Amino acid sequence: MDGSGLKGVSEAELAGFKAGYRADALRQAMTSALYQTELDKLLCAPAGARDLAFHFSVDIKTMKATNQKSSGRCWLFAAANVLREHVGKKLNLEQFELSQSYLAFWDKFERCNYFFEAVLETAGLPLTDRTVNYILSDGGVSDGGQWDMFASLVRKYGAVPKDAMPETCQSGHTRGMNGVLRRFLHKYALVLRGMAAEGATEEALQAKKREQLAKCWSFLASCYGEPPAAFDFEYVDKDGGFHRDSGLTPAAFRDKYLDGLIDDCVSLINAPTGDKPYDRLYTVKYLGNVAEDKGVRHLNLPMEELKAAVLRQLQAGEIVWFGSDCGKYGDREGGIWDDRSFQVELVTGLDEDMDKRDMLDSCESRMNHAMCLTGVNIGEDGRPNRWKIENSWGTDRIYDGYFMASDSWFDRFVYQAVVHKKYLGEKAALFETEPIALAPWDPIGSLAD
Repeated sequence: MDGSGLKGVSEAELAGFKAGYRADALRQAMTSALYQTELDKLLCAPAGARDLAFHFSVDIKTMKATNQKSSGRCWLFAAANVLREHVGKKLNLEQFELSQSYLAFWDKFERCNYFFEAVLETAGLPLTDRTVNYILSDGGVSDGGQWDMFASLVRKYGAVPKDAMPETCQSGHTRGMNGVLRRFLHKYALVLRGMAAEGATEEALQAKKREQLAKCWSFLASCYGEPPAAFDFEYVDKDGGFHRDSGLTPAAFRDKYLDGLIDDCVSLINAPTGDKPYDRLYTVKYLGNVAEDKGVRHLNLPMEELKAAVLRQLQAGEIVWFGSDCGKYGDREGGIWDDRSFQVELVTGLDEDMDKRDMLDSCESRMNHAMCLTGVNIGEDGRPNRWKIENSWGTDRIYDGYFMASDSWFDRFVYQAVVHKKYLGEKAALFETEPIALAPWDPIGSLAD
């Protein structure tokens, strides 16, 4: 099929459409409203939003909301927020942050290597191959990522407090930096493919790769600053006591203060599509940053089982990293996500209601933002009805940068949650099985775009 048999719209059909529009009193009223008002404001139904009070029966006391600024580092900020709460409890701290800039530097650098390695591995395939096209279109330097990618970075490079490597202009405003780096990587992707086509040896290809990686490292060091090899960790606890831990390396800080937490956490997903049976482990091809690490691992579970594990962790006083589609049914000014609080069909005349499976299959919804669950309200029926969320968009919003979501929104638009293995029960053993490899463009991997 080449599109030559596509049918157009006739003049008679157009005349009928126009007549139907003019005869519809509601559409005429909405025309006046839409002419002067932003669509999102018209869609929001206050009656639905009033059902969401910012009170929670399980409410974990957490630190101030962080700010990823003009970058796509939500996954990294959310993961760092999980770990900082662990450090805060351990050291009795009022406020603390891990250096997101330190981890972002190593993520960018490792992804440059990952990109070149993917280019070399697929060098024998034509540029029109879908996998090759995906690798090149991604460009290797997007800001997005996954919990397992965060864990890979911490395992290899450790972690440091924010004071040891603070934010820079480029770390908080990544668009320009990413664009320059992407163009550089694209150029040398073609150079490497050309060398491979001419029969260059593996040694020659790796030498060329290392030559370009050295330039990537230098550019990134200019943008982020050079990552510290050692530092002094100084802090004041809640009781006013001053403490200093001198000469720490990033690995030593990880081992001393993070207590192996990253290795005890696993990723659960809810993807009710026909190609992903429940109780199976999945990975995504060419999704990762540290090339020698094992990549991402997701266990697909029914939503009720995923939520049960999340609830057990929250009730134990531990916050939960999660991934969702934050672009659906959200009121950022009001601090809510709730599909019941929007009257789309009434305002637009368009029925867009779809279940989760159809939204995934039609590419209508996908993960695009990671945050932390820090509380939940359990109703009289024993079921959750709203969730408290720690975002990374700063504190200059309602609820000081915290948000909430209805349980119905959670069911429809939360796709992933990371929990400690002990809250998963016997199904934690499924993480020892061989994962099914999904295509690089599968929506489950979209948070890393």
